[in-house]
Amino acid sequence: MINLTDSAVNAIKSAISSSERRAGGLRVMIEAGGCNGFKYKMGIADEPKPDDTVIDCDGLKVFVDSKSREHLAGTTIDFVLAPESSGFTFHNPNAATNCSCGKSFG
Repeated sequence: MINLTDSAVNAIKSAISSSERRAGGLRVMIEAGGCNGFKYKMGIADEPKPDDTVIDCDGLKVFVDSKSREHLAGTTIDFVLAPESSGFTFHNPNAATNCSCGKSFG
């Protein structure tokens, strides 16, 4: 389904541990929009919704809704530290096109 690199898992666990919100896991989804038709969204979530698929990535629960599931199948999420910009990157084998920003696909 979705894979997270060790770097991504560590960055997310760090964000969850410093958050004041109750966190049951990470929600990963897509929405219409962005430069190429869809954009990635991630955020800390309290708990899974009834139609979510729950994936365990090294003790981190990842929640994926049914609408996003097929678009995200096989996607690898990484966290990259770089002098110019740091952040999450998505390698999605289902994307026919990707925006140079790395946050949207078509």
